[in-house]
Amino acid sequence: MNDVELARHIAETAGRLLLELRASGLFEGKSLGKAGDRTANAFIMEALAVNRPDDAILSEEEKDDASRLKASRVWIVDPLDGTREYGEGRPDWAVHIALAIDGKAVTGAVAMPGANVTLCSGSCEQAPAPASKLRMLVSRTRPAAEAVAVAEALDAELVPMGSAGAKAMAVVRGDADIYLHTGGQYEWDNCAPAAVAQAAGLHVSRVDGSALVYNAENPYLPDLLICAPELAARVLDLVRKTAS
Repeated sequence: MNDVELARHIAETAGRLLLELRASGLFEGKSLGKAGDRTANAFIMEALAVNRPDDAILSEEEKDDASRLKASRVWIVDPLDGTREYGEGRPDWAVHIALAIDGKAVTGAVAMPGANVTLCSGSCEQAPAPASKLRMLVSRTRPAAEAVAVAEALDAELVPMGSAGAKAMAVVRGDADIYLHTGGQYEWDNCAPAAVAQAAGLHVSRVDGSALVYNAENPYLPDLLICAPELAARVLDLVRKTAS
């Protein structure tokens, strides 16, 4: 199976495991989120070790291995993006499986088991055109001030949502138009979503307009913009004005 097929298969299987764990009734709240992180991570690490033994892995739930910095191919995974939402029984959480080659997100699968949806870089359709009344995604618990200010300038509707993957896929699916994040992220938060969004023809960048670069020594990758190409210049300009 090729890289895209493998990413999708692993993401969907991890998602099913997480649904079964949640349905077991053995855990709830924070303990459910903790168990979900560990269970999904153990499966993903084993699946990648067996199917791509020569590749490096960067996972949110694993101790970072600096040897990945010498690798061309690095799988960057978030076994459970939106742990809080998962623990609360909400649908807006995701499993991220991505492959970065020489620092670029080239393959990605984002499974959203709670919504019975998986999107991947090899088969997603082109994202729909923006709505006449723009919709901007923000964190449901801690919306960033910059995003709120940009939304006001665009007269955009704020759409609160949980995980980064769920927000990014909302733009890919046409349920929202702009995902602007300035509140801090790591590579595993946005590598798979970025790969899928790029495959869907969307603009994907840092908020200064520069490219997202993966497999860095420090995996902190604090900001992100995903939107239709025709909106990018306007949004980036508003971000600059908001920051000045």
